[in-house]
Amino acid sequence: MSYTPETLQLLAPDGTRVVSDATEAYLPYVDALTEQQLREFYRTMRVIRRFDIEAGNLQRQGQLALWIPSLGQEAAQVGSGFAARAHDHIFPAYREHAVGHIRGLDVVQIIKMLRGLTHGGWNPAETGNFHLYTLVIGSQSLHATGYAMGVRFDGLVGTGDPEKDTAVLVYFGDGATSQGDVNEAFVFAQSYQTPQVFFLQNNHWAISVPVRVQSRTPLFHRPRGFGIPSQQIDGNDVLMSYAATAASLDAARAGEGPQFIEALTYRMGAHTTSDDPTKYRDDDELHYWQERDPIARFEAYLRGLGESEAFFTEVAEEAEQFAAEARARTLALEPPSAESMFAHVYSEPHPVMDAQRQALADFEASFEGGA
Repeated sequence: MSYTPETLQLLAPDGTRVVSDATEAYLPYVDALTEQQLREFYRTMRVIRRFDIEAGNLQRQGQLALWIPSLGQEAAQVGSGFAARAHDHIFPAYREHAVGHIRGLDVVQIIKMLRGLTHGGWNPAETGNFHLYTLVIGSQSLHATGYAMGVRFDGLVGTGDPEKDTAVLVYFGDGATSQGDVNEAFVFAQSYQTPQVFFLQNNHWAISVPVRVQSRTPLFHRPRGFGIPSQQIDGNDVLMSYAATAASLDAARAGEGPQFIEALTYRMGAHTTSDDPTKYRDDDELHYWQERDPIARFEAYLRGLGESEAFFTEVAEEAEQFAAEARARTLALEPPSAESMFAHVYSEPHPVMDAQRQALADFEASFEGGA
């Protein structure tokens, strides 16, 4: 299942601008972007792709248990990630590395989690309201909807104050749309008119199950049955991703209720490093999407605007340095202390945790030589 007549697009695969009546309403969002913002879109996509590849290499070399690649989905993530305001809240699935990076997450935190060195991830208050990765498929849609209900109960919607009005952005994949959690989230979101945007990254494969098997109709039609406005965009077009998400977030903050975006993209790598996509995917399909690579497309666009060769060289060097630093920091990681397992079970000191901490200390001390 690929592009449809309703797919919104601002950049063609060759990097040229697409003009159509369907996207006219989004042009003000794109026209307002500065040259520096456009450069940052490209820089983030290139840097995160290089990091992503390096993290996969580290897993193959035994440095972490698993890696979840985002190769090919950079435009969907970077465009939507930059569309959110600082006080918005973002609930990812588990491959939104670019979005986390945009929000201030140290990407080595992702490596630490998948290396088994943390007890869940990071503190969203310290990562630009970027919440924890969720490995239970689709459950983050309910977390986001519950949070968005709270935002509405707190009166942080429709005030007209851009520093106050808040939206929630939740990411999930095409496979998650087959889960009950996502559909239940639609029910509550529409019932409570939550200020949130459901952002579906349709990368065409739920591990080895193609989207055409999951759904006989385009996935963006589903939320319409719940009364949620929806649209389908070219997820490999960073400008379209940015503009559609910015517009949807504006509508959500204004009190217009939940919005839904289906971003058509492609998972060019494996589902995770435990997966072998050559067993279920053919080369023709992969080649089709490689020709629509989101980074190559945007680079062609920037070159058409007159961007200098020096800029692209600088970004390539920055990406290499970023990946090298991530590798060095990964190799230097040490196991957490046993004490850490008791630290954040409860928000306040708790006698049960104190007792368990002491029991462990006594047990270790019982061995010859002490702990």
